[in-house]
Amino acid sequence: MKRLLLIAFFFEIGFVLIVIPWSAFWDRNYFAQMAPAVGTVITNNFFRGAVSGLGLINIVAGLADLVSLVLARSSERPASIKPTQFVED
Repeated sequence: MKRLLLIAFFFEIGFVLIVIPWSAFWDRNYFAQMAPAVGTVITNNFFRGAVSGLGLINIVAGLADLVSLVLARSSERPASIKPTQFVED
C-alpha cells in the first residue's frame, strides 16, 4: 500500500512540475516579484523546460516503479494447477 502511495506521489509531482512552469501562476511568483534577478531566471524558457524535464523524470520513475510492482505481483502468483493424468488399470 505504501508503494502505491509513493507511485501516486511520483505521478502527482511529475504532472505538477510539467504544467506549472508554463502557467500564469508561475509568472505571478512571489519570489519573482521580490527579486527581479530571480524573476528573469525563472521566466526563462530554458529554466521552465528544465523544471518540466524534472517532472518528466518523476513520471518515468513512477511508471518504472509501477511496472516493477505489477511484475512482482505476477511472479508471486502460484502456478496454475496442472490436470492430473489418470492411469488406466
